[in-house]
Amino acid sequence: MRKSRTLDLGTGSFVLLGFAALFFLTTQTTSRGISLASPPHYDLTAKFDNIGDLKVGAPVSMSGVEMGRVTKIDFDWKEYKAAVTLRIDARYNQIPTDSDASIYTQGLLGGKFVGLTAGGAETYLKNGDQIAFTQSAFVLENLIGQFAANFMKGNAQSDSGKSKTDAPAAAEPKPKEKTK
Repeated sequence: MRKSRTLDLGTGSFVLLGFAALFFLTTQTTSRGISLASPPHYDLTAKFDNIGDLKVGAPVSMSGVEMGRVTKIDFDWKEYKAAVTLRIDARYNQIPTDSDASIYTQGLLGGKFVGLTAGGAETYLKNGDQIAFTQSAFVLENLIGQFAANFMKGNAQSDSGKSKTDAPAAAEPKPKEKTK
């Protein structure tokens, strides 16, 4: 009886240690982490034509400094654009009203984030404001599609150019002038 109790206690401790390790890894590897109290903040909105694979929880940064997170992604049926809500820490309360927001990729194949570029206005964005100037995500698939289309178009033109130069050109008839 004594051996089985020790075995049960050891197994239970091992399982609890495994859950603790899993919890630690989850909080350290996710971009959101766990926060029990929300620091003071304000929300901004930015509307984009294409957000790529931007996700809720993605960082919002300016000059490489993280200023907040994406908290909501919705679709605006009036403008047919993606409406992204940005939660900015209150200590970053001097973002000029003519600033712009762009969607960038972290590294070559990393996730997306919103980058803010400061404008020159003397008034600042406040809670509920919308960032007027936005630049959509760079979608690699679109670029590859455009490159392939241009490549195919270039080949078709060079093939048609060869057939025109190989065939003798027909002389164009000269228009006759009317004389009175």
